[in-house]
Amino acid sequence: MSNTQEPISRVSIICAKGGLDEVYPALILANGARMEGIEATLFFTFFGMKAVMKATYENLKVATVGNSALNLAMPMMKMPVTIPFPTLIGAIPGVSSLSTWMMKREMEELDIPPVGEFLEMISDAGAGIFACKLAMDMFKLTRDDLIPQVEGVLTVGEFYAKSAGASIIFT
Repeated sequence: MSNTQEPISRVSIICAKGGLDEVYPALILANGARMEGIEATLFFTFFGMKAVMKATYENLKVATVGNSALNLAMPMMKMPVTIPFPTLIGAIPGVSSLSTWMMKREMEELDIPPVGEFLEMISDAGAGIFACKLAMDMFKLTRDDLIPQVEGVLTVGEFYAKSAGASIIFT
């Protein structure tokens, strides 16, 4: 029995959440895959649809209420990561906008592109970008509601067929 593992050649990444901090992992994984020569497919479903909708992709926000990992952002405010971010503070008007601004500023300093530019880069690099038919139907969306980089709308069965042989990553 050999201990050598086959390299990953294909990934299908499912993005089901629509917060700024929830969409970027899918984008980073897809971009990284393409940079490594790995075939990549992005499938946006449920609230992840916000990332590929013309009306919302530029205005994704960081959720501050109920986000138990938000203390990871404390170093952006020159505070230790060990200080918790209380949910109650996250409910104060403007805190989500401030958190979003801070995260976008940090990403800009790290030369991480905004969502729209990132999706364009990923598409240009040959990754497939698809929307979920069920989510489209549920949210009463049409193809015209989506950014041009979305190649098509797939049912779950079509997504699985397109993902045959790929590693599936759920973000």
